[in-house]
Amino acid sequence: MVQNALAEAGYPGHVLVACSGGPDSMALAAVAAYFARRGHVDGHALTVGGVVVDHQLQEGSAQVAAAAVRTLQELGLSPVDLRTVTVASTGRGPEAAARDARHAALEAAARDYGATAILLGHTLDDQAEQVLLGLARGSGTRSLAGMRPARGLLLRPFLGLRRAETLEICVVEDLEPWHDPSNSDPSFARSRTRVEVLPLLEEKLGPGVAESLARTASILQLDADYLEDVADRTFAALAERSGLEIGLPEEALGDLSPAIRFRVIAKAAADVGGQQPSYQRLLAAEALLRRQGSAGPVELPGGVSVYRLSLAELAQRDTAETLPATPDGPDGGAPVPREAARCGKLVFRPQKPPQE
Repeated sequence: MVQNALAEAGYPGHVLVACSGGPDSMALAAVAAYFARRGHVDGHALTVGGVVVDHQLQEGSAQVAAAAVRTLQELGLSPVDLRTVTVASTGRGPEAAARDARHAALEAAARDYGATAILLGHTLDDQAEQVLLGLARGSGTRSLAGMRPARGLLLRPFLGLRRAETLEICVVEDLEPWHDPSNSDPSFARSRTRVEVLPLLEEKLGPGVAESLARTASILQLDADYLEDVADRTFAALAERSGLEIGLPEEALGDLSPAIRFRVIAKAAADVGGQQPSYQRLLAAEALLRRQGSAGPVELPGGVSVYRLSLAELAQRDTAETLPATPDGPDGGAPVPREAARCGKLVFRPQKPPQE
């Protein structure tokens, strides 16, 4: 699996294994060390280093990280780097905050050591849990598609491997991995999914549930990639930029299929600095297309406002740019004709920072 992942990534010359000290990443390090000792993959030169990230979230984390560093060095990985991070609150939950801090540390290590790939130890079980959590949260295609085998520098060669198999690798390699107590802590949704939900599904529905969920993710990845490609091209064709604002013409937006329309709206919000909107927020923004006259603003996450400009308001905007203002309208401008109800465009604008 590691060999295939490196081949599909174009045979990077130097890679880093991200290791937490747990069985999955320890098993991955052991397999990668085999190729490091050979010095090549399919005749392509390869060196392998390691990165251990200490999140400082649990008592004794420094000792666990130091033990992982020693094990990677004993396996022959070089260099092995220990990175200590501070997990800041992002408003998206502790797991997401820790992931953001970890990925930033891994990418910094890759830059420092000239690595063009980072190997992560996520397994088929992790993928199945990800899909189940997405279903429970009512997520869309992107989330249900789970983790990608490759995304940027990140490679996940063990996504086709069960967690029990990584434990077997550790036994064969005489490794003593650390077992994170949070993985069985019922206060975390992912832990409950791992310890309670997935085993219950396999008991009631029969073996193979995890494999089926992972296969679902693989299928949805193909669908998500296609929809994203269409949405990217559509957004590029429709977006009308004016300073920090982006406008999307109503008629063209309304003619799109809902699957593409929602994605284009999300891309417009992201383009002006917003975050991925929830489905409810996307519905609220899309509903502006069905109202009479101007409407909004609708607030989207990340400090973005979206509002609807009618054709009359667009015409008044154009007139205001060429004619002097009169005292008859708001802000000393020409009054907005209310008889024109048809919308001209949706406008996405970053919210102004608070005044000092």
